[in-house]
Amino acid sequence: MEILAGLVAGCFIGAILGFVGAGGAMLTVPILIYLFDFTPQSATTAALAVVLLAASSGLIPKLKKNDVLIKEALVIWGLGLVTNIASSVIAYKLSDNFITTGFSIVMLLAGTSMLIKPVSGAEKKVPIFWLILISLIIGCITGFFGIGGGFLAIPILVLFFKNTPAKAAGTSLAIISLNSLTAFFGHYQGWGSVNWTVPISMAIAAVVVARLASIKSGKIKPEVLRFSFAALLFSISIFTLIETWIIAP
Repeated sequence: MEILAGLVAGCFIGAILGFVGAGGAMLTVPILIYLFDFTPQSATTAALAVVLLAASSGLIPKLKKNDVLIKEALVIWGLGLVTNIASSVIAYKLSDNFITTGFSIVMLLAGTSMLIKPVSGAEKKVPIFWLILISLIIGCITGFFGIGGGFLAIPILVLFFKNTPAKAAGTSLAIISLNSLTAFFGHYQGWGSVNWTVPISMAIAAVVVARLASIKSGKIKPEVLRFSFAALLFSISIFTLIETWIIAP
């Protein structure tokens, strides 16, 4: 039953990653915590592995369509290595409440960013100052909460630098893949405490569905994806905060 539930959850996670280009870890972490009784630390570690594989699968079709800003993705990953690795090591010294509360706040910010309407205009290159700032922030978020940072990369690339939603999603998948790989090795302390049966089944389903969803994503209006994803993030965030501070105590 656990494997079957993991496969179903993986399909859901893969669909979100493939269609939106972000949000896989935001769903994986609470699913592992509240449906499979993982600790927050183990959930973030396992989520990194699941999202790494799913995002990499969804990235392949985007690369074939030239919908990935490869240089920008590599720079964001490279500059964020310091904060990514440092926060990954520190994460296992933090309390459960800190992780779940911080995770909820990040989800609220992510949902809000999805509601901002893109402004049309000519595509711009991302200035080095913004690249550095984005990289450091994404590195911290990935290390602490197991989140790849796509939710931050997509609105910035679309809103401020006028990239197409398809190119922003493809670049986001590249950033997520690289950051998740780095943070997963940074979480080496927690590998042994994770029951990998569920994450492996989730990853298998997520890899297949993310690939299919990535191919079909261009046929769905970006507005529908953004608003649906924002509503989902708000719901999960509110539930997590209530569970952390009202029900759990």
